[in-house]
Amino acid sequence: MGFHEFSSPYDWSRIAAYKRTAKAAFGGMIDLSVGSPVDPVPDSVRKALAVAANDPNAYGYPATAGTADLRAAIAEWFSATRNVDLQAIHADVVPTVGSKEGVALMASLLHFGEDDVVVQPKVSYPTYEIGTQLAGAQVLKVDDVADVASWRNVPGVKAVWVNSPCNPTGEVYSAERMAGIVAAAREIGAVVLSDECYALMQWRGATNSADDDPLQSTPCALRSDVCAGSAEGVLVLYSLSKQSNMAGYRTAFIAGDESLIASMSAYRKQIGQIIPGPAQAAMAAGLRDLESVKVQHARYRERLGVLVSALRAYGYCTDMPDGALYVWVRAKSGDCWTDMEQLAKIGIIASPGEFYGAPECLRFSATASDEAIASAAERLAR
Repeated sequence: MGFHEFSSPYDWSRIAAYKRTAKAAFGGMIDLSVGSPVDPVPDSVRKALAVAANDPNAYGYPATAGTADLRAAIAEWFSATRNVDLQAIHADVVPTVGSKEGVALMASLLHFGEDDVVVQPKVSYPTYEIGTQLAGAQVLKVDDVADVASWRNVPGVKAVWVNSPCNPTGEVYSAERMAGIVAAAREIGAVVLSDECYALMQWRGATNSADDDPLQSTPCALRSDVCAGSAEGVLVLYSLSKQSNMAGYRTAFIAGDESLIASMSAYRKQIGQIIPGPAQAAMAAGLRDLESVKVQHARYRERLGVLVSALRAYGYCTDMPDGALYVWVRAKSGDCWTDMEQLAKIGIIASPGEFYGAPECLRFSATASDEAIASAAERLAR
């Protein structure tokens, strides 16, 4: 039948009028709505891309499963940053053309259909729902997926989306809560789909001291104490878009249950969902260049701190998020669109909470430049 129809409030054209207002404001528009990186791609990544520009994996067809070097780099990254030994838990990996593609095609590549149910948080990244709809499956939204009683006994549940750190809220799940989700899903034969694209962006407990470990990652669904030493029924997604500013490179991957990865890889090969060869080399370099990741981590921590203080000055009740790259606030008016209109008058564009399932909230992104964040802070404090 092909892709099924989908419906979603996630339509960026809906904020076009607010952007026109913001552009007319004194000083022009400051866009804090989208999570698109603005900082330089690390030198290591650019050099690797250039070196690989005429490799056999560039002028010939690249491997769907990733080059041996890329696969090794992914395994090294898991060991160095996530405390995960992929081989020990019998996990496999497959690169994806960006994480959004991985999310959107997930339900389809897992062969979900009309009678199948995919659980997701009520407030979440919109593509979870869109991907489920494209497969023709049913969406079940719950307040908290860690409350397994809200979905464990629902007929037809085949998968559960977990997002920690969360876009948009910044919530971070403990290892214990994640382990509970994995155990409950296994009891009913469901797959845990863990979106961990912001895994290295943790701010809880950060002190800005020299003793801080900026790569102290959040709990991973493939960590032994979470998955009970086995990748069975668990798939983790990760992207280099935020850690290495590689959004335009479309470099991400899925890791986990080797039987599920094998099946998905076979389909991906047939439909040509393959990262270009030079981008695979760049991706391997990005995964290994943890010093550049630390530099980017410091940039985002500083920007988030400035943004949180400014939003407080404007009247929002908020604190530093536990993780991810956004400040999630309740609208002062109680309605995201009313607040969007008021913010646009001073030239600031936020992301309406309705896009994520919470029309009473707004999301502000820290992926703008230092100058943009500083200018926004000045306007919010007036």
